[in-house]
Amino acid sequence: MKGYLQDIESLAVRNNKFRQVLYTAKNCQLVIMSLRPQEDIGAEIHKVDQFFRVEEGSGEAVLNGVRTAIHAGFAIIVPAGTNHNIINTGSVPLKLYTIYAPPNHRDGVVHETRADAEGDKEHFNGQTTE
Repeated sequence: MKGYLQDIESLAVRNNKFRQVLYTAKNCQLVIMSLRPQEDIGAEIHKVDQFFRVEEGSGEAVLNGVRTAIHAGFAIIVPAGTNHNIINTGSVPLKLYTIYAPPNHRDGVVHETRADAEGDKEHFNGQTTE
């Protein structure tokens, strides 16, 4: 079978890695993330659209300078070209998943920490999961 079917909420909540690419299709990519208390993804601008869903914890989404409090259940859509950041303002890890459209990272890549992610300058290379 082609495609990806999993309990994304459970995977996201159990995840302790900064970033882990779970599945890469031709036009989108599924990634889980965990931000430690007071950690953020770092302000960035992508050439792709991005969707975030918060599964556990609380924080702030910053889109083009506008700060919005977020918590479990929140969805955030970041259109391509938007300066954005997700910040964990809470005292427990912020667990979330994100979908990039089209893909942004290499398929299967795992970044244990934000420092690992910042040190990895390679992006999507055209290789998909299937």
